[in-house]
Amino acid sequence: MDDLRFNKLLLAVNSTLPLGWLAYDWYNGGLGANPIEYFLRATGVLTLLFLLVSLTVTPLRKIFGWNSLIKYRRVLGLYAFFYGVVHLTTYIIFDKGGDVALIASDVVQRPFIAIGMLAFTMLVPLAVTSTNGWVKRLGGKRWARLHMLVYPIAVLGVVHFWMIVKSDIFWPAMFAGALALLFAVRFFTRSKQKQRASSYGLRAE
Repeated sequence: MDDLRFNKLLLAVNSTLPLGWLAYDWYNGGLGANPIEYFLRATGVLTLLFLLVSLTVTPLRKIFGWNSLIKYRRVLGLYAFFYGVVHLTTYIIFDKGGDVALIASDVVQRPFIAIGMLAFTMLVPLAVTSTNGWVKRLGGKRWARLHMLVYPIAVLGVVHFWMIVKSDIFWPAMFAGALALLFAVRFFTRSKQKQRASSYGLRAE
């Protein structure tokens, strides 16, 4: 097995371990008085965590030259989608019993549910088009523009989390700070790229 396949296997094992632990604790009654709420909160945090980790790949490449990380960015994004699916499925099936009318009422009455649904809906096309085949079909530039949706999705995810916790905002604030840092790094690196391009243009003249 080559290094890439081994690293992806290692990433897969470590990425699914949290779900295994949650399932084990749920089965053994270790998720507290409201296991559904605990499971929902945990899978939501895991969705946001994998989303932000996938967003760190590009800054790390540009700042430290760790170009090999690009091979794992899509996998990290897909695990964000995977945990998003688990999170949404738990809400629909276990929390609301699959009652469409109850879910619709929840979306209308509780804005954070609507924001979470919107974030997940926007995440679906990114997961669907994550393959090399879709890169070829859409073309590199169009594919890259589509996948820029990951930034507003991350913002919506942080807002969704923040609105849920209400008073204890420590962890949502940590995610918000990490996302703000990622935006700042992106702005800084893009500004540097534009300055370089402008400098080369002047030299060419």
